[in-house]
Amino acid sequence: MPAKKGKLGRNIGKFIKRNKKLLKFNMSRKFTYIDLFAGAGGLSEGFVRAGFEPVAHVEMDKAACFTLKTRIACHYLKSTNQYEHYVSYLQGMTSREELYNKIPQDLLNSVINLPIGGENNNTIHKKILNLLKGRAVDLIIGGPPCQAYSLVGRARSASGMKGDKRNYLYVQYARYLETYQPKIFVFENVIGLLSAGNGKYLENMKKLFDKKGYEIRLFNVEAVNFGVLQNRKRIIIIGCKKGQNIKIPDLGDIQKIATCTVSDVLRDLPSVIAGQNTPRSMRYEDKSNIYLTNTFIRNGIDILTQHSPRPHTLQDKEIYRIAVQKWNTKRERLNYNDLPERLKTHKNRSSFFDRFKVVASDEPCSQTVVAHIAKDGHYYIHPDIEQNRSLTVREAARLQSFPDDYFFEGVKDGLARTPAFKQIGNAVPPLMAYEIAKKIRKLLS
Repeated sequence: MPAKKGKLGRNIGKFIKRNKKLLKFNMSRKFTYIDLFAGAGGLSEGFVRAGFEPVAHVEMDKAACFTLKTRIACHYLKSTNQYEHYVSYLQGMTSREELYNKIPQDLLNSVINLPIGGENNNTIHKKILNLLKGRAVDLIIGGPPCQAYSLVGRARSASGMKGDKRNYLYVQYARYLETYQPKIFVFENVIGLLSAGNGKYLENMKKLFDKKGYEIRLFNVEAVNFGVLQNRKRIIIIGCKKGQNIKIPDLGDIQKIATCTVSDVLRDLPSVIAGQNTPRSMRYEDKSNIYLTNTFIRNGIDILTQHSPRPHTLQDKEIYRIAVQKWNTKRERLNYNDLPERLKTHKNRSSFFDRFKVVASDEPCSQTVVAHIAKDGHYYIHPDIEQNRSLTVREAARLQSFPDDYFFEGVKDGLARTPAFKQIGNAVPPLMAYEIAKKIRKLLS
């Protein structure tokens, strides 16, 4: 028996020696992925950071597609030691067109600005096949728009989102699984998916993914457990191709809870007041801290963009002061009905009592950053009563764990706040995505 074991050991040793280069390649190669319903690329950012290679990002929003292209430009220029060109763009010394002219066209073409479904799928598949150049797809990531499953979305819809086509975008997702046969997929959505249609949609998803050949595992996750300073609950479904002998990683054992407060995200930023006309790029007011450095938010350059505050009416600013003072002195949240009558302009007095809410700097996490921040900042009041304003784009991006060199574009230029806020509110926190990506990379390697 010992002799046989020795012979087996020698044979394995010879195999490793003969295939050393091949094994090294397999351990270091970049696994490929397609990002569906990509948005501004928060989920993708985490996977790029973990060493994955994006083949294509499919997204219907034009402004978000520009954001994706700009981020691709950032990664490319950084990897080719030409990062100064990206810095020049952040400073406003280079136009977006000039920036994109420095990037290989294939990389820019990997952003596909089309809605998924119907006749568009044929066009999307042709583009992806050209980008793949014969390679296989290791992974598909993404999550359909969440409004159809969101508790708030259903509450605001007269029909409770019944009949909304977005309820069935998971069917399109499954068709892409069938076409590209990835080893694994990662599907992200809101917690409301559990109860949407009394659980009918989730149950149908499970059956459909099973029919397409995937074992799945559902995780109810909280962003704070991934180090994100935000109270953000989400559903993550990880699917694995049947017959691979791959065990789906457990996301429940990730405990990266940060030992700091929201103030650590805000304190190094320049003080600005409502409506202040700020330059395109600014300097930090303070040095970085452990949290900002360890989470890649402060990532090496001393340039800050998109820190321009919204203008606010005198009435809103008075309400903001009341809300901040109430929190700072009593640690109490403002109830809308407690405001003086002259400040109460909303007809709805029976719900949304907390429509004005301070982002408390002394708390371990903020309230959830959602796309509604694009419409007004009342739910995201800055904790400094002297600044007396709502959060800037950069502050919201930081609460979502986006790096400071992540630039959120508009359609015509990158200075429009509304599309930037919308993209940030709809995004997956990159820090959360990164922790998930590390688990999956270890599995595939």
